[in-house]
Amino acid sequence: MKKLLVILGMITCMACLAACGEEEAKSGPISDEQAVQIGTTIVDQMNTIVSQGAIEQYVDQPALYNGFQGWESALDDIGTYEGTSGASVSFEEDEVTITVDVLGSLHNADVEIVLDNALATYIGITTNVHYSTGEIMAKAGMNTLIGMGTVFVVLILISLIISCFTLVSKFETKQKKAEEPAAAAASAPVVEQIAAKEELSDDTELVAVIAAAIAAYEGAASTDGFVVRSIRKSNKSKWQNA
Repeated sequence: MKKLLVILGMITCMACLAACGEEEAKSGPISDEQAVQIGTTIVDQMNTIVSQGAIEQYVDQPALYNGFQGWESALDDIGTYEGTSGASVSFEEDEVTITVDVLGSLHNADVEIVLDNALATYIGITTNVHYSTGEIMAKAGMNTLIGMGTVFVVLILISLIISCFTLVSKFETKQKKAEEPAAAAASAPVVEQIAAKEELSDDTELVAVIAAAIAAYEGAASTDGFVVRSIRKSNKSKWQNA
């Protein structure tokens, strides 16, 4: 049904063009009067298709599909579609551009419809909402605030990251200080073992010396018959008394 409406509209447009052949040859494919009729018909059909939720039927026609989506989005600012108030037409080498003035309950708009010279193929449909100077300034101010806010947030995040570097450095310093006593405690047994080995080495030498002295005293040829059981430190006072 929706495609049929579009086809009927195009047929109507072509009929209007056929009736005004002489004027077309002078000013272009269509006149301003014809542009009003064609543009109004297309916008009316577009609004009907969008209001009925039939946009998806035109997925295979990108120019129409994108144009209908743009119109649907613009209706949030246009409000209720109240018709058209006029249209104008401009020509290029291979294109005809019809600009339709649209009336809305909230904002007016213009719809640019771009067709080929034969008016048989849609090249694009664009909806431009008319905003007041105050609304434009308000949007510009809001965009500025959002941009500045974003910049400040990023700067704050960067400063927080830099401060975290200082905390990490302090944490590493504390961790190193905590590891130093543990390393010292771990090295203490090693030192004790080394000292014990050295003491044992000294005792072995002392045993050999004592054994050799006893063997010499006894006149023995070797120390094999002597076993030193223990070595104790003597009391000097007893030796002196003796």
